[in-house]
Amino acid sequence: MNNMGSLPDVTELRTRLENTLLSYHSLGEEEWRVAKKSKDVTVWRKPSVEFNGFLYKAQGLVMENPQRIVDYIRPGPYRLEWDSLMTSMDIVETLDKACCVMQYTTAGQLWNIISPREFVDFSYTTEYQNGLLSCGVSVQYEEQKQSCVRGFNHPCGWFCVPVDESQSLLTGYIQTDLRGLIPQTAVDTAMASSLTNFYTDLRTALKT
Repeated sequence: MNNMGSLPDVTELRTRLENTLLSYHSLGEEEWRVAKKSKDVTVWRKPSVEFNGFLYKAQGLVMENPQRIVDYIRPGPYRLEWDSLMTSMDIVETLDKACCVMQYTTAGQLWNIISPREFVDFSYTTEYQNGLLSCGVSVQYEEQKQSCVRGFNHPCGWFCVPVDESQSLLTGYIQTDLRGLIPQTAVDTAMASSLTNFYTDLRTALKT
């Protein structure tokens, strides 16, 4: 299926996306404000430079090696099975073994104050230090499910590096424009909660 008429050069898109994520990962602690903290996950936020919203950072330890963790996060057979926010996922174009375009939908949140959303993202996975980086950004795509508002993910990604033989440090950067008329407080609550739930769901899935 080749509906990606406006997809930029893949090499350029990949490089730009990876460099953007590396710049987020190098930001100092003073740049971030804690948005939510649980026993084993912390979520921070800072104003995004991409849109009128926030860039969120989430971090926690996961008991598994980076390869298996990222296999569960990136587009593929596992993600839809465990991610409670995701309701459908299709890989609409495979560009090479590291890159694809995925179309997916998310469930309504906060008693449906935030209705289901649809996204179409370019996804790229690459090596990072002794681990992996899986990142993505929304791209223009012709077809849209009429029942959903089309959201837009500005550069997002997950860094996963080994801490020792049994656990890895998973750090995510997410900046999603949900679009539609949603109070900013609802967006903030939903984003922080969905990120902590992401770790809970992922840890549970990896144990099975």
